[in-house]
Amino acid sequence: MTTKLLMAAAAAALIAMTGCASNPSSQQIGTATGAVLGGVAGHAIGGGTLGTVGGAAAGALIGNELGRRQDSRR
Repeated sequence: MTTKLLMAAAAAALIAMTGCASNPSSQQIGTATGAVLGGVAGHAIGGGTLGTVGGAAAGALIGNELGRRQDSRR
């Protein structure tokens, strides 16, 4: 059941990213990628819904910051 949930979240993230009218910024890509990877890591480490959501939130914050820094260097 949880594997299906993670796969659905990854598919939703990919669909949302491809629906953009223009090329996404590094900040947007970092946020989405960080959320997916953080959710997977949070589930693997903590298990359950709380671990998955917490990991996704932390990953999104970290990915957002890294992407913002990359955008500002350009």
